[in-house]
Amino acid sequence: MKPEKIRELTRDEVLQWERDLEEEIFNLRIQNSMGKLENPLKLKVARKDLARVRTILREDYLGIRALASKEKSDVRG
Repeated sequence: MKPEKIRELTRDEVLQWERDLEEEIFNLRIQNSMGKLENPLKLKVARKDLARVRTILREDYLGIRALASKEKSDVRG
């Protein structure tokens, strides 16, 4: 997902997505160690997405660039 799309999400949504990515990476690493991972590129993409999410969360924490507020996301639908 592109950073602009991530920044449109609320903090809770981004944190949930971070947890989902961590779980996905864990499962992909297990599959890879067992030799059952069909597409190793999935692991690379998931790790890059996790790094992107964590960078955006850090920007929000430091006040560099804010995530969407809850009110804005409710209007968006």
